[in-house]
Amino acid sequence: MLVEVDTVKGFQDYLPPESVRRRFVKEIIEKHFKLYGFLPIETPVIEFDEIMKPDNLEPADEAVSDRFRLRDRGGRNLGLRYEFTFQLSRIFKQNPNIKLPFKRYQIGEVFRDEPIGPGRFRQFTQCDADVVGESSVDSDAELLAMLSDIVKELGIEARICVNNRKLINSLIESVQIGDVNQVMRELDKLDKIGEDLVKANLKKFADTNQVITLFKLLEKDLSFFISNAFDGAAELEQLEKKCRQYGVKIFFTPSMIRGLGYYTGNIFEVKQNGGNITIAAGGRYDRVVGKYVNREIPAVGISFGLERVSDLAKVNIPDSIVASVISLNRDSQMRKLAKALRTEGINCITSSGKPGKALEYANSLKIPYVIFIGDEEVAKKKFKLKNMVSGEEKYLSEKQVINVFVKHIKSGYLLQ
Repeated sequence: MLVEVDTVKGFQDYLPPESVRRRFVKEIIEKHFKLYGFLPIETPVIEFDEIMKPDNLEPADEAVSDRFRLRDRGGRNLGLRYEFTFQLSRIFKQNPNIKLPFKRYQIGEVFRDEPIGPGRFRQFTQCDADVVGESSVDSDAELLAMLSDIVKELGIEARICVNNRKLINSLIESVQIGDVNQVMRELDKLDKIGEDLVKANLKKFADTNQVITLFKLLEKDLSFFISNAFDGAAELEQLEKKCRQYGVKIFFTPSMIRGLGYYTGNIFEVKQNGGNITIAAGGRYDRVVGKYVNREIPAVGISFGLERVSDLAKVNIPDSIVASVISLNRDSQMRKLAKALRTEGINCITSSGKPGKALEYANSLKIPYVIFIGDEEVAKKKFKLKNMVSGEEKYLSEKQVINVFVKHIKSGYLLQ
């Protein structure tokens, strides 16, 4: 039987250097999560299907229909998690004494059985941060400040777009269109199909004058909605003020729609400048976490995929392996030096084969330095250090070699 040796569509391997890049970007994201006081949690990849299926979710999540379903040997209906947020509802049911506010972050794999395309996979790494049990707009602003810090360190030029679900509802209701949810579904297509087609679709639910009035309202700035006391406008005003105090600029985008039946207040998207690529998104969802404990627990969160962020990041990746220690028939000294380097946190590899082959291998991995240890080096009680970019060679003591590497690591730049 011929076995097809290939990856399943929508799934992929990550090998160096891409795997190194992803790990570095993830570490930057996690660093900022920690700086803002978020604590890590881990949850199972597999959950009971009852927890995930649409008729058990109030409000419903659009991604849930794309979940992977499976059964175990006991015949139980299970599924792969398609996101992290719904798992918070279970966690709060099982752990009613969690101290609030609960600031958690999670970075891990999620799965969706959906059509694949450029930048769309069936398994991807999701990065989430949520504040549960805090209703203040302060939490919304902190999340956006954190997002701003992350994209800046990753070298991504982006803008933070904000809106409010209450404002969207009141805006549509002010035009006296009956089917608010259907109108929102059509407005959500603006970036995909354009204004003309959205207007044509809206005429199924509203007359021409209503559509014209709606789009005129969508051109108004936030001050108009504040002065006319639209629901949700005051929350956005507070958010703008608090973000300003963090030095973060936000852009009011009244046509932005996210998570029908899911979000309850401020919503946000981080968009790449010069395009419509969404880097991160989130918002306030006050009616999700507490659904199994029969009470409303306020919550706000942000989420982004590591794949997209890693593709867009403009960062210099530090060398994974700083040095190759090459033995010229001096294996014992080679091992002692390698141990000394690793004790100082310096990543290195060893080689006791032919020097030419060892140099070729170091070049293939773009290792910036090699160290030779032979009879001459042992006699001098020094090591020959070679810079693989400049070709410069020096005889240095063990302490001097370590100092060179420590400075190299601290500089955070690539020699190659």
